[in-house]
Parts: sequence; structure tokens; C-alpha cells
Amino acid sequence: MLDYAVTEIPREKILMGMPNYGYDWTLPYMRGTAARSVGLTEATELAQRYGSEIRFDEASQTPYFNYTTADGERHVVWFDDPKSILAKLRLIEEYGIAGASWWTVNRCYVPAWLITQELFDINKI
Repeated sequence: MLDYAVTEIPREKILMGMPNYGYDWTLPYMRGTAARSVGLTEATELAQRYGSEIRFDEASQTPYFNYTTADGERHVVWFDDPKSILAKLRLIEEYGIAGASWWTVNRCYVPAWLITQELFDINKI
């Protein structure tokens, strides 16, 4: 998305959206069905509850895991963790854009704030 955005919008006007949530998809995916939004802490707790191995997709730089409920319903959860957050925040300098903006700040995920504070001066706008 940033590859395209910088060709159409001045870099100094771009704030990259940072999700503060993940998505829990029921499988198999069926067009028109929505995923359940999960907090980042909730996602890791869900993986732990089901004994799921959290994997990391190198292409998207994003963690995910699968689990199956007691009634046999299969799920996949995609979310962010410290590694993926760091990868996304490094794109700000790489692309020379103005910064990032967090979505749904009402779900506190302490590692995200610590990484952000370490890398940048934060301005509330």
C-alpha cells in the first residue's frame, strides 16, 4: 500500500495506519462473513488457551495461529506482536513518510507503546 501511496500523495502528508487489534476468522472463509476483532493481548491468550503454535508470515511480517474449538469449528487468527509492530514502524523511515497513527487506542497493548516511544517522538494531533 505504501508503494502506491507515495506515488499519489506527498510523503510528508502520509500517516500509516497501525492496527491495535487482530482478526479471528472462522474457517473455511465464506465471502460475506466477518471476522471477530481481538485485542493483541487477547490474541496471544487465545493461542495459549488452545495450545496453538504462533507462526510468523515473513512476507507480511505478521504472526498468526490456528485453533479448533471443542465443537470442531476451525479458526485462524492474524494479529500484531512486538516483532511485527517494529517491522511496520521501520517503514516510516524507509518510505520517508510523516509517521503513523494508531487505530483503537482504547485497547492497551504495552509492547506497542514501548516500541513506539523508543523509536519516535510522539505528537498527539
